[in-house]
Amino acid sequence: MKSIPEEALSQYQHKGITKTKLVKRIFFIIFGAVLMGVGIEEFLVPNQILDGGIVGISIILSHLTGWRLGVFIFILNIPFFFIGYKQIGKTFALSTVLGISVLSLTTFFLHDFPVFTEDLLLATVFGGIVLGSGVGIVIRYGGSLDGTEIMAILANRKMPFSVGEIIMFFNIFIFGTAGFVFGWDRAMYSILAYFIAFKTIDIVMAGLDESKAAWIISEHHQEIGEAILARLGRGVTYLKGEGAYTGDDKKVIFCVITRLEEAKLKSIVEKLDESAFLAVGNIAEVRGGRFKKKNIH
Repeated sequence: MKSIPEEALSQYQHKGITKTKLVKRIFFIIFGAVLMGVGIEEFLVPNQILDGGIVGISIILSHLTGWRLGVFIFILNIPFFFIGYKQIGKTFALSTVLGISVLSLTTFFLHDFPVFTEDLLLATVFGGIVLGSGVGIVIRYGGSLDGTEIMAILANRKMPFSVGEIIMFFNIFIFGTAGFVFGWDRAMYSILAYFIAFKTIDIVMAGLDESKAAWIISEHHQEIGEAILARLGRGVTYLKGEGAYTGDDKKVIFCVITRLEEAKLKSIVEKLDESAFLAVGNIAEVRGGRFKKKNIH
């Protein structure tokens, strides 16, 4: 494995990233890329199941030409290295080069290894989980393993479609092509594997201990706030609000909980005030403050 260029190191340091964090980022990008390679070469490709995006096109081209998969993964992503550098930044581009290089090498090394399973359903489920875990880890640490998202962002500026819709259309084309090349049963398994990988990416990105924000408006805000503090061990913040229709002053309770505590929070609010307004939303990340749970005795 080649060492990271000095200019890459200075770029990270310039952004205030310590050497420890840099090493951690590099490690997890490499680890995630290897995981994705295992998912592709040990589960999907041997059973003629595809992923979406550039990797899906690479699998089809590799099957038709007999060339190694890693060659197409690297070559087809080359334009996106430069696009990512110009549109997103040097750090992202270098992280992407590292991730895709490791992914390509992993597919080379694993190509002749014995496969884990030839059962189509098992290969689809576990291939999607392993692949999605790898992609999620790489994205979480600032890299990318597929140029499809960058292409969709650029196309979005000139087309009346969202980034998600463009990626969906692109993958429909890939899976449709897979139906003609590998058979329609393999195309359907590929769609299932893609869906599993997509949901796994969400879990890895958000973490198993996903956080949620809750806003509660109630005349019994004091009792509800104290109950949340006592029974969940979560701190609360009282915000000042005003009803747009009545003009009355309102107290808004704001708190951050985990998804496992959501049902308990709803139970507390319903018990103390059945007419209370409660809104719960997902949070991508929580830092600082006093989010760490207090011990309850």
